[in-house]
Amino acid sequence: MADPIAAWHADHVNFARLLDVLEKQLSAFRTGEQPDYVLMLDIVHYLRHYPDRFHHPREDVAFARLVERNPALQLQIARRLQEHRVIAAAGEELFKVLQGVVEEAMIERHVVETAAATYLVYYRHHLDAEEQGVLPLAAELFTPGDWAAVAAAPAGPDPLFGEDFETRYRELRRQIALEAREADLRHR
Repeated sequence: MADPIAAWHADHVNFARLLDVLEKQLSAFRTGEQPDYVLMLDIVHYLRHYPDRFHHPREDVAFARLVERNPALQLQIARRLQEHRVIAAAGEELFKVLQGVVEEAMIERHVVETAAATYLVYYRHHLDAEEQGVLPLAAELFTPGDWAAVAAAPAGPDPLFGEDFETRYRELRRQIALEAREADLRHR
């Protein structure tokens, strides 16, 4: 079995990269430039489907195992589970707003900004909380049996970062590669 902590962390890194691209598009929107709404919609579509169908169910199993290992973690884990629901609801709202924009519905700027900001804040906070609080505990407390239970949760191919990506995400993959090259050049 591949290192499950590394896989969990890699998903979080990928999600954060997408949030960065979404935030860059939102910044363009705020400054009066023309953001790529379809790209934004693809980001939210991916973050609503892959994590909610495969990443979060594995986390849910891991969270339950963590509470079994240390009942004092109940409140912290309950917060992370609630965040999954809040992120899903905020993502659904942002998706609807962006879909409306793409379909040329009359949507006020503040509605787009509020929906995007809510989603970004909640998602980033959640990723940080898991990276800082949950992953280290899982690395410390889990047995091979715990990891086997996590691995047995529903899984599927990653339609964006996997080898067999969906055509829908072609432009998003191009944008992510471009952002990575730009970041690499800045750090040289």
